Amino acid sequence: MSSAASKVPALSITTSTSSSTHRQNDHLGIRPLSARGRSGSIVKVEHVDCSQEDILDQSAYANPNAEWVNRKGAWLIHPVLIVVGKIMIDTIPGMTQQVSWTLANLLYSAISYIIFHYATGIPFDSELHGGAYDDLTLWEQIDEGAQYTPAKKWLISVPIVLFLLSTHFTHYNPFLFAINLTAVVLGLIPKLPQLHRQRVRFMTEQASGVSTPITAGFHSGSITPTTASAPPLPTLKLSEADFE
Repeated sequence: MSSAASKVPALSITTSTSSSTHRQNDHLGIRPLSARGRSGSIVKVEHVDCSQEDILDQSAYANPNAEWVNRKGAWLIHPVLIVVGKIMIDTIPGMTQQVSWTLANLLYSAISYIIFHYATGIPFDSELHGGAYDDLTLWEQIDEGAQYTPAKKWLISVPIVLFLLSTHFTHYNPFLFAINLTAVVLGLIPKLPQLHRQRVRFMTEQASGVSTPITAGFHSGSITPTTASAPPLPTLKLSEADFE
């Protein structure tokens, strides 16, 4: 036999450890370990969606909860309430004008925030709209959510004018100015179009400081493995000398 005919090519039998392990894990129903990302649950901004059914329910009947802002006298009621509240505060013994204007500004900002930006839904005749306004604030219901309407421009200008008056009559006291500025800013931020149908949630979920690994799970009905994955098979190499 010639040397060329007697030559047998060297054979190499190898096994892939990763592919073998993956096949065994798939057979046993083992899912690979993964990491759960950090949860941003301290402060979370959620968007309130509006389905097509909600739009139809909202257009079925007039919304008495929001239409009053465009009626006669609705704009005049704000300065009237501010003046009445200011007079009632001044009747407190020992009250100074600086503290009186600051309290008037704080009370108006707090009450308007609760009415326009905190309470949701309709307090009466809610069954007519099928709960379409349950997740919307009064500010989001005014003028069907349109921005920069005359009513909303008036509601934005009132706290600004009251802030300027309170700043003037407190003689620009730095401490009282900071309080009045904080009140008007917190009252104007929810009125911005960028925050329309947005909700800021605090501590909505359990948050952890580091990524928490998820324990490997098994499909129902699978056999629980008792041993670790099989070790890789040794590599066998056959040369020409093995055939002589």
